[in-house]
Amino acid sequence: MELLKNLAKLHTTELGVLRIKRNLGIECDDTVAWCRDRINSPDAVIERKGKNWYITVNDCIITVNAYSYTIITAHKAVT
Repeated sequence: MELLKNLAKLHTTELGVLRIKRNLGIECDDTVAWCRDRINSPDAVIERKGKNWYITVNDCIITVNAYSYTIITAHKAVT
């Protein structure tokens, strides 16, 4: 899968880090590594819709731009 082959390219902006931490209620030193670990999890469900990848794993949804590999946001999955 294209996204998994390019995990090393994952990155986000400073505002992206703040948004991800706020939306998920997490505290970690490396938000990109935290997201990368979840995306690489065997439990992750990855689907591409248009210009974005949507990764559902551990009750959260991570949105990644398919062209730049920028983590746009992450939020808790609605159950």
